[in-house]
Amino acid sequence: QVQLAESEGGLVQAGDSLSVSCTNSGRPFSYYAMGWFRQAPGKEREFVAAISWDGGRTDYADSVKGRFTIFTNNAKNTLYLEMNSLKPEDTAVYYCAAAASYGSRRSDQYLFWGQGTQVTVSS
Repeated sequence: QVQLAESEGGLVQAGDSLSVSCTNSGRPFSYYAMGWFRQAPGKEREFVAAISWDGGRTDYADSVKGRFTIFTNNAKNTLYLEMNSLKPEDTAVYYCAAAASYGSRRSDQYLFWGQGTQVTVSS
């Protein structure tokens, strides 16, 4: 069983950087592919980034490619999302999630979810 918990997000200005993490207290990440999704008020949950269990493969939404980096520290059983050059449109609740296989951008293919963490970017 996987149990996921995101770190605290924060309030930053446009152009700033922020990193959020996701700690797994259950089954090791080696059994799953991991991803980040986000949801803004009044909008559907959208794909942000995904990573294979060994970190060898990554996938990014066009809206964040070149600005965000997804990576893992398997020794600490932790997933990270480093966000650079943040924009107001990045404001959302960010969720980490675990899937049975790598490569999916569909939220319904992820089996486990964290509670979410708020990231707010002011202009």
